[in-house]
Amino acid sequence: MTKEQIAGLLEGVPSAVGVYYIYDKHDALIYVGKSIDIRNRLLQHFRSTDFKERKIQGAACRVGFELTGHELLALLHESDLIKKYQPYYNRAQRRTYYGFGLYLAVNPLGYQVLQVEALDPEREELMTFSSYQEGREQLFNIVEAYQLCQKINKLQTYTKHCFQYMLKTCKGACIAQELPDDYNRRVQEFVASSDLPMGEIFLEFLGRNPKEKGLVYLLDGRYKGFGYCNKRVYSEKKKREAIIFKAENRDVRRILRRYFKLNPV
Repeated sequence: MTKEQIAGLLEGVPSAVGVYYIYDKHDALIYVGKSIDIRNRLLQHFRSTDFKERKIQGAACRVGFELTGHELLALLHESDLIKKYQPYYNRAQRRTYYGFGLYLAVNPLGYQVLQVEALDPEREELMTFSSYQEGREQLFNIVEAYQLCQKINKLQTYTKHCFQYMLKTCKGACIAQELPDDYNRRVQEFVASSDLPMGEIFLEFLGRNPKEKGLVYLLDGRYKGFGYCNKRVYSEKKKREAIIFKAENRDVRRILRRYFKLNPV
């Protein structure tokens, strides 16, 4: 694309957090994205030499945008828009963004096992990862933090006890010295920590302008939606009225789990 074409497409697009839209000559939506700097992200699209980006450049005739005030709101809004409109150039991206998940199983002896596997649409994962290696590294951390067994969780293949048993950081589940009920109790402590928080929760962020604030609403561990209200609103009833209710899905739960992992309540 020429500098003049890019300048024309980006006229009026701010350097701010939000979601953006790319339309073709038929005014069909072909791509939705999000960024903490939507102007800069669009520039990257239109200057890239990547094959997919060149296809978008060749089709792009108009762009649009919505400010969100915060990256989490942008992530949630982008996910909802992609599912609603299914833009052509978002399809493969959404299938491959997270490739692996952490799953819970039970071995023949009754011990609960945490395993990193390729994402399975028929099963509910506890966490998601962009690579198998990332998942294994996280599982090592979980095993250490909750005094679990590396052998049971298939991080080691020793025939007898695991190496951590010799260091006394494993309580002996690998040689049936620790009962399954006692071991599984710590596994369930981890599982509970990986769920979304219970109760009624309003996450509050900067809004789209200085007079408002953004809200993300969760109720009893379920995502309910997001919205905006005057920043001077403190009543939970008024906050509830500002929420645009949305359907919960796997992508949204992944987004929120990652947010709470970095920002525990």
